[in-house]
Amino acid sequence: MGTDDLFKKAKLYKEVRKKQNRKLLDNILILCEGEKTEPHYFNAIKCRYKLSNVEIKGLGCNTDKITEFAINRRKDYSQIWCVFDRDSFKAHHFNRAFQMIKKYKNIHIVYSNEAFELWYLLHFHYFNTGISREQYIEKLSLLLGYKYKKNSLEMYDIIKDKEEYAIKNAKKLIASYETDCPEKNNPSTTVYKLVEELNQYKDKF
Repeated sequence: MGTDDLFKKAKLYKEVRKKQNRKLLDNILILCEGEKTEPHYFNAIKCRYKLSNVEIKGLGCNTDKITEFAINRRKDYSQIWCVFDRDSFKAHHFNRAFQMIKKYKNIHIVYSNEAFELWYLLHFHYFNTGISREQYIEKLSLLLGYKYKKNSLEMYDIIKDKEEYAIKNAKKLIASYETDCPEKNNPSTTVYKLVEELNQYKDKF
């Protein structure tokens, strides 16, 4: 057998394995409460790593509606991730969402108390003081050196080099609370869980 034949066989084997690996990947649906901020961030991860197994929807509705949507689509996806904020005026919706998905193993909740911007802030430093949404924007603007735009398309690219630090800070923040109580643990965020999940697929395409 010549060298050319060996090269062709090796190339063919690599392509077959690549297709097999893609078939084995979980198909993931990410449902975001917001229509722009969260979808822009996760779409940036999807595009960076060419994650064709990931679908992202910004529904622009409350947590009840998103959870109901997830339950109705649970058989169509290996994993469904619901991305919520904990707003003070809708605590009952927030709490009910966790109860609704308890029995579904492939549905997960990623939350931020009080706002998704906490995840951005943790890229810069550890932060464990509960503040308002307006104050998050003020702090991010100061750290960025310009006015933070909530629906920015560039935030992932701006802060991606600090991702490991943010994950470490988010885990430390969660661990600082004596009980697992998303509604009361302010500030806290589990966005890192979805980021870590997506990062598992970045070298498989």
